[in-house]
Amino acid sequence: MKWTRAACLFSLIVFLLTGCMYPDEKLTENQIPYKDQIQSVQTAVDEFRQDNGGILPIKTKDYNTPIYQKYPIEFKKIAPKYIAEPPGNAFESGGIFQYVLIDVETNPTVKLLDLRMAETIREIQLRIKTKGYPPFKKQIARNVYTLDYKQLGYNKPPYAISPFTGQNLSFVISTDGGIYADYAPDLYQALKQTKRQITPGEDIRQLLTEDSLFVPAYSLPYTIEAATNEPVFLEK
Repeated sequence: MKWTRAACLFSLIVFLLTGCMYPDEKLTENQIPYKDQIQSVQTAVDEFRQDNGGILPIKTKDYNTPIYQKYPIEFKKIAPKYIAEPPGNAFESGGIFQYVLIDVETNPTVKLLDLRMAETIREIQLRIKTKGYPPFKKQIARNVYTLDYKQLGYNKPPYAISPFTGQNLSFVISTDGGIYADYAPDLYQALKQTKRQITPGEDIRQLLTEDSLFVPAYSLPYTIEAATNEPVFLEK
């Protein structure tokens, strides 16, 4: 009887420990951008497109939606016929990535949008709303400013972690109230590495997507400064 009680107690402890460990393991899984998962979604998208006369399995977005957020994949259209279920790292499965398409007119390609930036952006916007107005600090381009974060109650400026380089990216605000990640540091590195001829006025964000699993989410367009060949915000 004593052994039976001890065995039961041991089993209970193991069960509880397993239950505590599982969420962390699942969380880790949901944060990893697996290439094979992206490829399986790409295959499903290609097959859906072939069977439906070129139609893409995407959610309908407003015309003015920023380009890298404009074509999210709608997994209900491809699962379970073309793929068993959304990947574990997809938002639909509790993950931190949204699967999106780029180059939809020429070569629809599956990429990942890191949704963690959205949480920080929403927090900044909420603090601005609470204050009643955006505390602009410094103008860095036409209609683009930095923010005085102390006025918003931050002890230090918030930042996003770049999915391309892992470095910290600051945020900027446009005069229409939009909050964006500043990818200038990433683009500076990309310009140093590319062999492409870039023309001033050309949106250079595609340099980040060419050899990456990700898109530059929540970004403004960038081009190059003709005199320095460095990234600057593209003014329309």
